[in-house]
Amino acid sequence: MTVSSFTPTEFVPRPPFWGGHLQTLGGFLLQRPILLPASESRMVEVAPGVQVLCHCHWQPERRRALTIIVVHGLEGSSDSGYSVGLAQKALALGMNVVRMNQRNCGGTDAIAPTLYNSSLSGDVAAVANNVVTQDRVERFALVGFSMGGNLVLKAAGEWGAKGPEEFRAVAAVCPAMDLGVSADALHLPSNRIYEEYFMLKLRARFRAKVKLFPDHFDVARLQGVSSLRLFDDRVTAYYCGFMGAADYYDRASATNTIEQVAVPGFILHAQSDPFVKITPPTRERIESNSNLLYVETEDGGHCSFLASPNGYDGRWAEQQVVEFLRKL
Repeated sequence: MTVSSFTPTEFVPRPPFWGGHLQTLGGFLLQRPILLPASESRMVEVAPGVQVLCHCHWQPERRRALTIIVVHGLEGSSDSGYSVGLAQKALALGMNVVRMNQRNCGGTDAIAPTLYNSSLSGDVAAVANNVVTQDRVERFALVGFSMGGNLVLKAAGEWGAKGPEEFRAVAAVCPAMDLGVSADALHLPSNRIYEEYFMLKLRARFRAKVKLFPDHFDVARLQGVSSLRLFDDRVTAYYCGFMGAADYYDRASATNTIEQVAVPGFILHAQSDPFVKITPPTRERIESNSNLLYVETEDGGHCSFLASPNGYDGRWAEQQVVEFLRKL
């Protein structure tokens, strides 16, 4: 497969969800019926003493079916709407689906004194290695949303041409691959509702980690933290081996490795995304890689792309990703 063999359909926003904010909030708040078969829960060791929880859905012939590993965004989980929505669509097309939780997510805070962050592409690689070695799948693809999009693109770039022979494709929706500018966009007055949502969840998670591991974490590091950048500077960077937020953002962003992606890749972004921004230099790096198809729609918000139902549930991004993957 080459990316030239796939052409996405036109995205038309569902009335009255026009504009980045209405798309983002509508996609998050509107409920939809999603029925998934029972999953196999699996703990995967991604580092010594550190495990992540995955929910696996297998086709009867799991080895031959394409396996999709889905990675959620900041403060999401394997139960995030886009994760289960994509799983439903992929399963209907005969694919295996592994819904991966990042460290601490999906109710796993008590497992280890560690925090998740945007640099941990090795965790995605460990999950991929697990399904290849344990389940002997013949083909797999990575799919990520927002922060998860950064992780899967970073993993694909780090593998380059030396990735597992079973690795066939990567897809990312609104990937936060320019972390610094996206963190700053989140702090704009027009985006404070989103930043406050993330900060409420991040503060609560960190306080829970302090209670679980009082000898490892210090709640005082939250004092005066009023933005995601400050949280990443005083908490994420401090506990995850970075010199500060700027160092963390510079080293963890997938823009650094995007030119090395050696499998077909599909990157979907919306100009109207309120806070995840892709810079011109990153666009140039993407466009310089003939393995990548970059599609930027005028509207769609953040990981929403809410269209009118037309034979499906109207979740356009999920539909385009599975259509891209079925070309493999």
